[in-house]
Amino acid sequence: MKSLGNILGWVRSELPEPRVARWASVLFSLFVLTLQISIAVSQALLGGAAVLYVIHLLKDRPPVYFLPVKLPLALFCVFSVVPIFWAENPAAGWFAVRKLVLFFVWLLAMNLVVRGGHLRRLLQALFLIAAVTGVVAIAQFTIQYRDVRAHHPEQIYQYLTSTRIHGFMGHWMNFGGQQMLVFAMLLGFLLLSTAGRPAIPVQDEAGDQQVGARRGRGLWWTVLAIVALSILLNFTRGVWLGCFVATLYLVARWRPKCLWALPVLLVLAYVASPSLVRKRLQFAMHPTREPALSIRLEMWQVALKMIRSHPWVGVGPNNIEEVYDLYLPPGKAPEIGFHSHFHNDFLQLGAERGLPCLAAWVWLMAALGWGIWKVRPQLYTQRWIADGAFAAWLAFLAEGCFEFNFGTSPVLMAFLFVTATPFVAGRAKVSCEEREPASQPGVAIRINPAISHMQSREE
Repeated sequence: MKSLGNILGWVRSELPEPRVARWASVLFSLFVLTLQISIAVSQALLGGAAVLYVIHLLKDRPPVYFLPVKLPLALFCVFSVVPIFWAENPAAGWFAVRKLVLFFVWLLAMNLVVRGGHLRRLLQALFLIAAVTGVVAIAQFTIQYRDVRAHHPEQIYQYLTSTRIHGFMGHWMNFGGQQMLVFAMLLGFLLLSTAGRPAIPVQDEAGDQQVGARRGRGLWWTVLAIVALSILLNFTRGVWLGCFVATLYLVARWRPKCLWALPVLLVLAYVASPSLVRKRLQFAMHPTREPALSIRLEMWQVALKMIRSHPWVGVGPNNIEEVYDLYLPPGKAPEIGFHSHFHNDFLQLGAERGLPCLAAWVWLMAALGWGIWKVRPQLYTQRWIADGAFAAWLAFLAEGCFEFNFGTSPVLMAFLFVTATPFVAGRAKVSCEEREPASQPGVAIRINPAISHMQSREE
């Protein structure tokens, strides 16, 4: 009971002090932890946290913090709404722009996660949940592979790539996109979390402590292996590309000289990979031979025609399918497949909302990346959070060249939380420094994060 009381006391100390804000923080934390389990539950928790936070604003009037992207975000929202009035189907457009409320994730993260310890434990819990969903997805693959091999042995590739593993999500793109973002953060944690301080406290008389630390690292490497395997079996090449880009950045931060070994490792990995993986990559080199890629070529040509015809307001949010056939060559029928979006963030926003909205979005993404880059030097023991978030930002943009991940709510929510974490860590560090009194005038105190409980406040 005493240990439980200590845990509850620690949890309480990590949450905001006002009562309403404390409960809002609890709901927001649960929102993060259910992102990969249920879209409906996570969005309900996000809505509850937002309502409580608004009550907290009205009741306690606290200062409000936000990411340094307010102007481009405001312009993006405005330019997302304006095209609705010129759309073929305005009702569908209003349905699409309702996703703009998801940007509350940035606001709530900045104002409800106020301690470094809270943020660190939240990320670690997110890593563990990703491993659980990865195990579920791997089990799905095993069951599906055995069934297809028993009944359709000549069409294994077609079946496994047309209906892919999805974990708890309803679609493989949602699952793959979320796992990609977690992979980037987790790899950053494993490669860079010891930067600037010893990986474990060095105490000759405490060998058990060192063994425990090594075992902890082993646990996280196991988690990473599960997440990576689930991504591989997801067979989504855009997600593979995003993970590759994130890995390049993180390895360059960790050991730049190791970049020279990557081409050799890639060749060895390709040779040693299962035939399904090699076949998946080989088809990427011949897009006209695979419907999933050939339809993208058609879509991108249609998107460019839409942009040329409606450069200012596009055809309207969520209206692509309404007018898709009008932009095909005369007499040409569309390829069989999904035509509601263009599988590309840039072309999608330009075609359905116009070039001003696309410019605002590019500014928003650039401002976000630049903000993460700027906040990184301000962090000390938590600098890995900025590197992991920047890697996730790069992965998101890379995947966005082949998928409309910005329009996918589960992936967007995960992206918004992950990219908020460096700013949350920076604010938590500043708040700690404001609270901590100096023991001597003119002397700043730096507490060893491996020794003191106050580490959680500083981090």
